[in-house]
Amino acid sequence: MKKYLFIIFICLIGISSCEKDDFCVQDSITPNLVLRFYDKDDVFQLKQVERFSIIAQGKTDSLFTNRTTDSIAIPLNSLSEETVYTLKMNNIDGSKATNQTATLTIKYDSEDDYISRSCGFRVVFKDVNLEHTGWINNLSTSTISNINNQTNAHVQVYY
Repeated sequence: MKKYLFIIFICLIGISSCEKDDFCVQDSITPNLVLRFYDKDDVFQLKQVERFSIIAQGKTDSLFTNRTTDSIAIPLNSLSEETVYTLKMNNIDGSKATNQTATLTIKYDSEDDYISRSCGFRVVFKDVNLEHTGWINNLSTSTISNINNQTNAHVQVYY
């Protein structure tokens, strides 16, 4: 009988000493900057960008290559206070001679945001300022107070 009590006691200690697994169930993703493209003449009309490519300054490979889209989500460099992208499109015929380029400069302050032990940290971008050149006619805003999600567009790009 003592033998069975000892085995039950050891089993109870073994079961009670297990720690519950931590799983990250919250949205702990560092958000991207979401851009939507609109027609400059009809500001409520989404406009597809044909043969669209985007390259970060100092990089050789493109985030998107020859893509047709009306919105994009682009990452910001959390280790820097500025990210510069070259946006290239060709709505005419696809030849290199008719490519149009624009530059989008994004300046910001980054802040680490602790989610939980299982999720860790994510980065939130604050005091975001945008500047543009090239085929971009206008932006809906040149300042964003903070970027802490990517469910909606942050900036409307008119061209």
